[in-house]
Amino acid sequence: MSEFLVTHEVLLRGSSFLLVFLLMGVIEWGLPRRQRQYPRRVRWPSNLAIVVLNSVALRLLFPLAAMGASLQAEKAGWGLLNKLALSDWASVILAFLTLDFAIYLQHRLFHRVPMLWKLHRMHHADPEIDVSTGIRFHPIEIILSMAIKMLVVWLIGAPPMSVLLFEIVLNATSLFNHSNVRLPERVDAKLRWMLVTPDYHRVHHSRIRQETDSNFGFNLPWWDRLFGTYLPQPELGHLEMQIGVIGLSDKREELGLGHMLTQPFRQISSDRSPE
Repeated sequence: MSEFLVTHEVLLRGSSFLLVFLLMGVIEWGLPRRQRQYPRRVRWPSNLAIVVLNSVALRLLFPLAAMGASLQAEKAGWGLLNKLALSDWASVILAFLTLDFAIYLQHRLFHRVPMLWKLHRMHHADPEIDVSTGIRFHPIEIILSMAIKMLVVWLIGAPPMSVLLFEIVLNATSLFNHSNVRLPERVDAKLRWMLVTPDYHRVHHSRIRQETDSNFGFNLPWWDRLFGTYLPQPELGHLEMQIGVIGLSDKREELGLGHMLTQPFRQISSDRSPE
């Protein structure tokens, strides 16, 4: 079973990603939360090009990535979960929760450390937030993120099933919670107890420092509530809040692929630096 999952990982992840991306793209076109400042043809080419670059970079550097690490840990008996007498599903659930918590901590770290923030800043510099923002990450950040993920997989001995499930869910929720979708307030209020919603995550893309450094969760909202980083709503409301990074998001040329890739290596005088 594990060998099958590793062999077909690209197909399973790719098809689920494409399905969710198209679905959210259609829904946000029909039920937008905020009015667009730029048409999709201006922002989407570079955002989509980034995901292609990231996919190529990961395959070159980590041919089997986190799935390969989980298969290696399973065969060698590495990691905590391989030492415990747990049922298969208990191991899958515990591994999923651990990986999600690790992503939460990593996200906070990328906001806290100036060098890492410069990499992550490219994601926040998008002047709008929609489904394509969910794939807009600098290649170096993606490489570091995969290295951290593989280390966690080895340490806990995450089963291949849990890693595949986590990767699919992480991609899907990133597309969902970055989408420009209007959910009924009652639905959002109930859903955000179990899942990071678009209104929940949009606060994180505010230009206000306190709001940017809140709502770090990607899949599960529990870590923000547990560690005091949860902020229910933006100060100016979702329709009036300003999205992006000061000094970057107001410049149309920063939407180009070349400018996006060089952003971490350029000094942005008006950008805030994490304390």
